[in-house]
Amino acid sequence: MEIQQVKAFLAVAEELHFGRAAQRLHMAQPPLSRTIRRLEKELGAELFERNTRSVRLTESGRALVEPARNILDACRLAEMAVTAAGSGQTGRVRIGFAGSSSHYLVGRWAKLVRRTHPGIEFVLDSSAYASEALNKLAAGKLDIGIVRLLFFPPGIASRVVARENLVVALPKEHPLADREQVRLEDLAHEAWVMLPAEPGSMLRELLLRIAHDVGFTPRIVQSDPDSLSLIALVSAGVGCSMTVSSVAANVINPEVVFVPLADHPEPLDVRLVWREDDDSAALREVLRLSEEALPTPD
Repeated sequence: MEIQQVKAFLAVAEELHFGRAAQRLHMAQPPLSRTIRRLEKELGAELFERNTRSVRLTESGRALVEPARNILDACRLAEMAVTAAGSGQTGRVRIGFAGSSSHYLVGRWAKLVRRTHPGIEFVLDSSAYASEALNKLAAGKLDIGIVRLLFFPPGIASRVVARENLVVALPKEHPLADREQVRLEDLAHEAWVMLPAEPGSMLRELLLRIAHDVGFTPRIVQSDPDSLSLIALVSAGVGCSMTVSSVAANVINPEVVFVPLADHPEPLDVRLVWREDDDSAALREVLRLSEEALPTPD
């Protein structure tokens, strides 16, 4: 059964007149009659009783009306789904990120997507650190990453959505807790609690690099993948930690003081990253919405 046959059948069934049905379908009456006869032959049943004065549905014809309407409704829904997908109104976008500061960015963005494009499924992976996010992008397991990285491999596009400063989290009783700034070399003999080396934390790498530049290797005594847990360890006196200003602004712990780091005055860029060759309409629409929810800072 072809779609055109279904449309022809319903037109005749609803008009009960071949001439009016042909006008409704913008076709001549003889081709319409041939279409109905071909449909009846394929189904092995007469659908209409015809004479020179009237057209009536047979029992088989009456039985076909509702299924035929369902078929056309399904076709219209399919057309709407394809149109919506092509315009970015529906689809699935997978986003990878890590860190409490990124949670805030993603939350604001996801709220806008959900309100304006309910047909887009926003799938979140909150355990994707920078290097892992890039690997998942390359493997097609993520569509967008939120990362803090200085360099990107070929084929990766990016946009800055936030800028953060490095700070050191210290117990409030620490001798340097009242400083306006602290140099990393002044903390050379401290114990440190940091994000894990794997799957790849830029903050940990930065700590090691800056410490190397000023002449020491940090003694990292404990790792945890969650910034909130690290701050709890600092408050317990396990060690100090290097983190970013967004964590300092959003994590409240009266036992911890955040002091700006003097050794790295340049802010860190937080970027959205995606594959340049990804032509998904849903992805492009979500990226467009990101410019409203997460504008590039001045």
